[in-house]
Amino acid sequence: MNELNTYDVAIVGGGLAGLCLSIQLSRSGFNVILFEKEKFPFHKVCGEYISFECWNFLEELGVPLSDWNPPHIRHLEVTSPSGSLIRHKLSLGGFGISRYKLDAYLAALARKSGATLLENTRVDNIWFSESHFHIQYGSNMCKAKLASGTFGKKSNLDIKLKRKFALKKPAKINNYIGVKYHIKTDFPAEFIALHNFEDGYCGISKVEGDKYCLCYLTTAQNLQRCNNSVKELEQKILRKNPHLDKIFSNAEFLFDTPETIAQISFEKKAQIEHHLLMIGDAAGVIAPLCGNGMSMAMHGSKIAFTQIVPFLQGKISREEMETEYQSEWDGRFKRRLAAGRIIQGLFGRGWVTNWFIRILHPFPKLVEKLIRQTHGEPF
Repeated sequence: MNELNTYDVAIVGGGLAGLCLSIQLSRSGFNVILFEKEKFPFHKVCGEYISFECWNFLEELGVPLSDWNPPHIRHLEVTSPSGSLIRHKLSLGGFGISRYKLDAYLAALARKSGATLLENTRVDNIWFSESHFHIQYGSNMCKAKLASGTFGKKSNLDIKLKRKFALKKPAKINNYIGVKYHIKTDFPAEFIALHNFEDGYCGISKVEGDKYCLCYLTTAQNLQRCNNSVKELEQKILRKNPHLDKIFSNAEFLFDTPETIAQISFEKKAQIEHHLLMIGDAAGVIAPLCGNGMSMAMHGSKIAFTQIVPFLQGKISREEMETEYQSEWDGRFKRRLAAGRIIQGLFGRGWVTNWFIRILHPFPKLVEKLIRQTHGEPF
C-alpha cells in the first residue's frame, strides 16, 4: 500500500453535496480531496427538478443560472393510476436542469477552487484511527483530518461501515429501483407532473434545451413480476395510467438504454458513522415524489461547511462539531424526511392513490400544506 498525502478533508462521492462542499472548503483555504467513481460529465438517475430555495446558493458558488435561464417550474400536476388529475400552483417552485450539465460545471468549479478531484476512482475502505481518517482506493491510500460521505443512495461503503439500514434484509421500504430517460415531448415547460401507477410513480419536467427528464421509482418486486424487464414493466404497469401511455407512445427517447439504480432504501439513516459526516442521500433519502432531494443535498453541504471550518481552525472539538452538525441537520431535515415517508405511503398503491387524489381535489389548501411539509426556505 502506497502512503500518499494528508489532506484537511476527504470527500467520498462527487454528487451535489460532495461537489458543493469541496468548493466551499477549498475557497476557504483548506486542502480537499474528492473521490468520484465515474468520470464527468455523466448521467445519473435523478428527477432533475431543483427547488428555488437553492438558487442564490448556486449562484454564489459561481453557477451562472441567470445566464443559463433554465425552465422555471411553477405548477404541479398529479395523476392517479386510473388517470384522475389535480393541478396546483407551487408557491416557491423550482427549475429544471440535468445532472449531466450541473454536476460537470460544479466539478470544474471545484478544480478551479483548488480541490483535488480523483475521477474513475472507487474508495474501497475508509476508517478512523489516531485522529485521522484513512482512505484506501486501489493500491493507494491517503489520510485526512476529517471525512465526509456524500456517496448517494447506495454504496459499497455502506456495507463496509456496517450501517444498519444496509444490513437489513430486502423489503419494500429498502428495495426500490429507479429508472431515468431524457425525452423530447409536448408538455408545458412550467409544469412538473407526477404520474402514479401500481407500486410506483413517474415524474416528468423540462430541463435544458428541448429535453425533458422522465424518471420513475417502483419496487423491485414490481420489476420481478415483469420478468426483470424494464420494457415489460413499462408496457404492462406504467402504461395503465393513460397519461403515461400517451407519453410512452408519442415521446422521442434520447437514451439507447435508460439509466437505472437498484436497492434504493428509504430506511432511516445515521448522519454520523464512525466520525464520518454523511450529507445528501447518504444521510437520508427523501421520497422522490417530494422533488426536493437535490436542494437538501446542497443545503446539507452548507450546514456541514459551517461546522467543519471552526473544527479545522481548532476552535471547537470533533465532538462539538458532530453534535452541532447533527442538531442543525435534524432541525432542517428530520421533519421533511418524516413527511416524505408519510406522503409516499399515500402514493403508488392503486386504490389508495385514486382515493387520496379524489379527497385532495376540492381542498387546495391541504395540497399546499403537504408541499410545504417537504420544502424549506431559501438558504
